[in-house]
Amino acid sequence: MIEKMEFISITGPKADIDRVVDQYLSRYEIHLENALAELNTVQNLSPYLQINPYKPLLSRAEELEALLEPRDTEEAASISLEDAAALVEELDQKLSGLDADKKSLDEQLHRTEELLQKLEPFGHLEYDISTLLNFRFVYCQFGKIPKEYYSKFETYVYDNMDTLFYRCYADDHYIWGFYFCPRVQADRISAVYASMHFEQMDIPQELWGLPEQVRRKLTVQQKDLRESLVTADGQMRELIESHSARLRAARKKLAAQSRNFDVRKLAACTRQKDREVFYILCGWMSRQDAQSFQRDIAEDPSLYCFVESGDSQGHGEPPTKLKNPKVFKPFEMFVRMYGLPSYHEMDPTIFVALTYIVIFGAMFGDAGQGLCLAVGGFLLYHFKKIDLAAIIGTAGICSTIFGLLFGSIFGFEDVIPALWLRPTTAMADVPFLGKLNTVFVVAIGFGMFLILLTMIFHIVNGIRNHDVENIWFDQNAVAGLVFYGSLVAVILLFSSGHALPATVVLVVMFGVPLLIIMLKEPLTRFVTKQSPAIEGGKAMFFVQSFFELFEVMLSYLSNTLSFIRIGAFAISHASMMEVVLMLAGAEAGTPNWLVIILGNIFVTGMEGLIVGIQVLRLEYYEMFSRFYNGGGKPFKPFLKKEN
Repeated sequence: MIEKMEFISITGPKADIDRVVDQYLSRYEIHLENALAELNTVQNLSPYLQINPYKPLLSRAEELEALLEPRDTEEAASISLEDAAALVEELDQKLSGLDADKKSLDEQLHRTEELLQKLEPFGHLEYDISTLLNFRFVYCQFGKIPKEYYSKFETYVYDNMDTLFYRCYADDHYIWGFYFCPRVQADRISAVYASMHFEQMDIPQELWGLPEQVRRKLTVQQKDLRESLVTADGQMRELIESHSARLRAARKKLAAQSRNFDVRKLAACTRQKDREVFYILCGWMSRQDAQSFQRDIAEDPSLYCFVESGDSQGHGEPPTKLKNPKVFKPFEMFVRMYGLPSYHEMDPTIFVALTYIVIFGAMFGDAGQGLCLAVGGFLLYHFKKIDLAAIIGTAGICSTIFGLLFGSIFGFEDVIPALWLRPTTAMADVPFLGKLNTVFVVAIGFGMFLILLTMIFHIVNGIRNHDVENIWFDQNAVAGLVFYGSLVAVILLFSSGHALPATVVLVVMFGVPLLIIMLKEPLTRFVTKQSPAIEGGKAMFFVQSFFELFEVMLSYLSNTLSFIRIGAFAISHASMMEVVLMLAGAEAGTPNWLVIILGNIFVTGMEGLIVGIQVLRLEYYEMFSRFYNGGGKPFKPFLKKEN
């Protein structure tokens, strides 16, 4: 159902807007419109221009709240706006200081870990590094050389250069160490080492000394820094948690104030000299909320409210707010996927819910698999609140019912009796056509019923919108309903052996509706007193109308035959499970239960997905297209309702 809307205009002294929003409007859902756009014919109005000062504080409060441990329940705290702002600023300042200390500790820890990593290849060296680096006549350089170049280095460099390489550590790719050479030849020898891809390493002064002693010192320092970081984290957490209740209250207070302040963006202000400035707010409320709102403000002398019905034409199309029983609410997802109904359209949610689960059940009729879908879907909805899971669970109930009607449970057709028929074996005699599978005949009959029902919905929507063409002359209006209804009556009369009445209906009721559908445009213009009745050349009009009528006839046929898929999937499901049972060796009397379980899982997943998509296709293309436009504007409450 679509809730009835009321358009409200609120006005009062400009300085009073925050009180009104906080005291009254925050208790209701209101879809605000831009007051300047709504009152574009009124002079001396200006926008309410003012920057929201609470957004930076709110953003920081949200960041601080995100640091809190999640809790299911916490005692609610009360806080004023001034105290909320002061608390956030105080916590922000203290945490900024602690955070700066933590960053300094992080940098020191990172530096210590880098030093340990650099010292690791030389950890077993039993010489003071500072001594090696400070010889007077001998130059010492630490570094690493790739393994593939080390053998070349030994062959060519040792025989031709005054140098000595001391190997310290090796892995799969590199050899770490240091070399000595005379200082007077350092540049030349270093160039030769570089040609051998020797990578020099600068040894910072923090590593000077005996490597083992330096490593122990750095390890202790690393441990102390980590403990200091843990302490800093604990201080920050303790500071935040000690103010958790007040911080959450402050965030809520700032959010409410920021939200109230944002209302001003959609308000208009009067501009008159020497007079008090007033604000104007415009928006949509549900009729129930609008009536309650009027009662609340009845005794407020500073607030004025004017209410207009949503059916009036002065403020454009009202937004659409769906309100359906809880059991049907998940199916609103399918309606939104196609497009929300406009305010004056029917809400098809209940129709979609009922037809979807019935068609799904008929196409996927298995008591065992349907029960699994129902249990799994409802459990997933209970824990995750996913609308699609609720739809699957509801459809699973209908699948279980049809499984009992078909006598099918987990693919076994001989365990329980069929309360109605077996899809693969039930046959019916159809005049002029002979024997046909019963499920095909029932599917076509059910499809005809749904097409007639959607035509009635189309007429109802036409009446709501005062659209003459869509009430009387369209292919889905009264003319189309009479034609298609007559066609259904003829088929039923012929099928029941009443050929003469069927012929009379065929002659009398077919021609006139088709002629009306063909001439719907000139008839509409004539009834609504528009001229000329036929635009353009008459010959071209009749040629175009003839081919359009031919297309309409084909659409009736294709839409009707499209419902055969209901019976086709009912049969294919039974056939697929026969294949699973055959592969499991069920005919031999000793089935492989693992194959049966895996086969049921596969069929449930794959066919359940395909059937779900096919049912949705029937909803959108064969039913929605006949009566539903889906061009509605969603109801978006600017304020979050507070009790």
